[in-house]
Amino acid sequence: MNLVAWLIVVCEISFWVFIIAGLVTRYIFNQKKAGLLLLAMTPFVDVVLFIVTGIDIYRGAVPTIAHSIAPLYIAISIVYGKSMIRWADERFLYYVKREGPKPKRRIGMDYAKHSMKGSLQHVLAYMIGGAMLLFMIYYIGTDVDTTELWATLKVWGIIVIIDNAISISYFIWPRKA
Repeated sequence: MNLVAWLIVVCEISFWVFIIAGLVTRYIFNQKKAGLLLLAMTPFVDVVLFIVTGIDIYRGAVPTIAHSIAPLYIAISIVYGKSMIRWADERFLYYVKREGPKPKRRIGMDYAKHSMKGSLQHVLAYMIGGAMLLFMIYYIGTDVDTTELWATLKVWGIIVIIDNAISISYFIWPRKA
């Protein structure tokens, strides 16, 4: 496994460590500003990943699947980051602090709308990550094999289409209680 692959693992772990540390600081130690600061550190994890990936390619590394996953990770984190933190925040309050309303289980059209919102976010993440992948392909030029980068772009596109098809199906066959 190369440097970028390991860095993706470290960044994913760091993302959740910052979220958990932020929530614990915010709700257990009642330090709202410090907790918010820790939660706000999650985007910097992405910046580190992006910089290291760029440096690795700049130094002549042959693009691998890890290099192509880095823009995916960054785009998904940008698009879903706030909602992921909100999701963790709600559950932490209810299950750990025993405060606030129980997170509701969505059903019917409410679930269909929520699923479609997530699928549209996925489209946005694909556009951002796809633009980053295309920039990497353009930056690398024709001297290096960019097959892995193109393959990731194609497979991710198929996944986005499937995700949207599933969300649309919930409008036809709503989720039951």
